[in-house]
Amino acid sequence: MNIDDAINIEDLRRLARRRLPKIAFDFIDGGVEDEDGLDRNQWAFRRHRLVPRYLVDVSEIDQSTTLFGRRYASPVGISPTGIAALFRPGADLMLAKAAKAADVPFIMSGASTASIEDLGRLAPEHGWYQLYTARDRAISTDMIARARDAGLSTLVLTVDVPVNAKRERNLRNGFTRPLRLSLATRLDALRYPGWLAGYLKHGQPMLANWRRYAEAAADAEAVAASVGSNMPTSPTWRDVETFRRLWPGNFVIKGIMHPEDALRAVELGVDGLIVSNHGGRQLDRAPSPVEVLPAIAAAVGERMTLMLDSGVRRGADVLVALCLGASFVFLGRPTLYGAAAAGAVGAGRAIDILREEIELALAQMGCPSLRDLGPDRLLWEGPYEPGRNRYA
Repeated sequence: MNIDDAINIEDLRRLARRRLPKIAFDFIDGGVEDEDGLDRNQWAFRRHRLVPRYLVDVSEIDQSTTLFGRRYASPVGISPTGIAALFRPGADLMLAKAAKAADVPFIMSGASTASIEDLGRLAPEHGWYQLYTARDRAISTDMIARARDAGLSTLVLTVDVPVNAKRERNLRNGFTRPLRLSLATRLDALRYPGWLAGYLKHGQPMLANWRRYAEAAADAEAVAASVGSNMPTSPTWRDVETFRRLWPGNFVIKGIMHPEDALRAVELGVDGLIVSNHGGRQLDRAPSPVEVLPAIAAAVGERMTLMLDSGVRRGADVLVALCLGASFVFLGRPTLYGAAAAGAVGAGRAIDILREEIELALAQMGCPSLRDLGPDRLLWEGPYEPGRNRYA
């Protein structure tokens, strides 16, 4: 199978798995502890049924949507995914390029291996920046200024990583930051010559946005160690107030999962929330975003732009989220699988697959546009069955 043969996100996952050694693939694919959160994220979408209405003219389908006053071609964007260059050199900007070509937003990770300034030059109209709060708050303040000066429209404060989680696949594989390849990992990597050639040529990826905050002439390993001394840390509502005051554009918090927290964000002037459990990579017993989205939507109403990520694998998943109150949905693993498999073309293929599935589902539902969606188009069924939906 090559990238042109991929017809769903699972195909892209298989292509990525074929190209990456176990230590790299498991970093993308894995969750925490028992990985029940990964299963729950997908089950929460699958328990919902989309109710069709026929005898409607669906000869023309419009899936464009407006977010923060800007029209995008589709209701899906690219979530922040850290150290992407480990999976393919230059992957961060490949993801940005794919988003720009598809006319959807791309959120650059706070652990990106390209810089804020690179994103500002390549895709300022589509680029958002994810801020991880540093222990040295002066670093966070400077990053906010850099994102502003780069012309980016939206700052995304991620709040759901107060501590490093117990990612057991990484522990078993000996994944460390900075990355040090054991003998077993090196032997495994020999089976993946395409990945190995890129790693040997480029070496450990540099966390480019953090380079200026490390010692002079620091290499990638030293920069990674500097980042490790600054993250993770626990942002507070006081930080939200400070960052809101500093940031002139759209201010979004990613990781809110409780209605009362959503209401507090409204009070502090936050423009939007990405309801997210970090793709099942932080708290394994956390609910899925789909489970808490209706309560958050009911609490904040139209006072807050609600978005969602975690567990999206089908166009139908996107439509479920929109029916439940989200205005937009972001993809993490799907586009990263695509980028790992085939660079910008692969990331673009992930977006295209979801877009095609959205269009087909809208037509089957009798919804010529996203405006026709709502909770009346949903039914749900079935108890949670652990392990039922987990991929092999």
